[in-house]
Amino acid sequence: MDHEQHPLMTSFLSQSSDEKSTSEQNIDSPNYWAASPSTLVTTSNLHSLRLGTGNRIIESFLSSIESAEHEVVFVTCYWASSISLSRICDSLRKLSAKALASNRKIRVRICFSSSGVWQKLFHTQSPQGKVYDPSSWTKDLGLPAPDELQGLDLEVKSIFLLPISIIHPKFVVVDRKIAFLPSCNVSWENWFEGCLELSGPVVGQFLRFWQAFWTNENTAVSDVSSSPTEALKHKSTASNELLSRRDFDSIPLQTLFLPSPHHRNPRFRLPWQAPPPAPLTPLNIFLLQALQGATKYIYLQTPNLTSQPVISALLSALDRGVNVSILTSERLQLLEQIITAGTTSPRCVAKLIAQHRAMVEAQNSAANRDVEAMAAAKLGTLKVSYYQPQAGREASDDEPVQSHFKLTIVDGEVAVFGSGNMDRPSWYTSQELGVAFFSRDFVAEVERSLAEALPGRCKLTYEG
Repeated sequence: MDHEQHPLMTSFLSQSSDEKSTSEQNIDSPNYWAASPSTLVTTSNLHSLRLGTGNRIIESFLSSIESAEHEVVFVTCYWASSISLSRICDSLRKLSAKALASNRKIRVRICFSSSGVWQKLFHTQSPQGKVYDPSSWTKDLGLPAPDELQGLDLEVKSIFLLPISIIHPKFVVVDRKIAFLPSCNVSWENWFEGCLELSGPVVGQFLRFWQAFWTNENTAVSDVSSSPTEALKHKSTASNELLSRRDFDSIPLQTLFLPSPHHRNPRFRLPWQAPPPAPLTPLNIFLLQALQGATKYIYLQTPNLTSQPVISALLSALDRGVNVSILTSERLQLLEQIITAGTTSPRCVAKLIAQHRAMVEAQNSAANRDVEAMAAAKLGTLKVSYYQPQAGREASDDEPVQSHFKLTIVDGEVAVFGSGNMDRPSWYTSQELGVAFFSRDFVAEVERSLAEALPGRCKLTYEG
């Protein structure tokens, strides 16, 4: 691992420590990092990267849950009846049986935000959330009955805050030794997803974030193993149904943990007004700095693209000569986009393309008048594709019909994974979680995985 701090990490720490960022983050929840942003700097041991449908992603790490000896923390956004939920239930039964056979209890904590429209409308508005009585597990959540889980110390909790503060992160921690960072929910949605398998000090970051928000414990986490050997005991099984899987020999990576607290004020503006600045959360600060600091290329894969700060940063990057490639969805949750953003991804994409075309025309016009200006002005190329299922495989259970994966790559050096989309809710109202990794070798592996998984699944909309 390269121990020299990446310039992006240095600039992130500088801005996160300034008075404006600190004062804004001091009123957020959680905000344990506000006084010392350097506590978000960490390292991680990378074990695997996998791409596939949400069902196959979850299926691929259930063996790790079943191997737990002490504790499982399962955090997701959406919890719904599905094949994934059925398989999770089977794993909980196995885990309970194992615990009973050893005459002990294994602690399991399930945390989610949404299970449907009515649940959100009538959810308690207390930031403490709702803890589900065991008698309601089966009817309300589709979980096994309490008498099937007697070996588990199980608690299920949900938090949702009106009007649109969804709690969006998704991660799983097993025995405080290994963490999974999937992009998928527990749901029937047959979407293109990704997942990282990690161990090392970064696991403590996941646990502290979980404790601060879901358990209201604001203390450092203990008993986190930094040993890759310990983590390997919990390694998940291979799945032949994934679109791509890369296993690594515990690659150590310089890492930055990037929480983004929820905000109940959506900061809406009228159409003719300028968009407000996005909240100064660690994730927002870092992503904007990464886009603004790019010198070669930017790759974005996002379910939706409606965040004006992101679109403005992309236009600035193009103007600097940075090449930009975007893979997004054309018709994913359009009604939800209109409600939460007042616009849609296709509309924003069309506007972005039109602005780039205007930039190209202006450059060509200037070049016709001044040959030296043509040599000096180098506009970045823009490539926009919409995700599509592979032809002939639309009906297959293992063919993703939409893309829900969230990934930002900058200059082949930095990759950001997590729950955050490049849409307005993720940037203004939802709680999100991102993790940035600094490694050319790792980014190259990510790009190779995408090259394996995406052929036939990208509909080119614009390239210029």
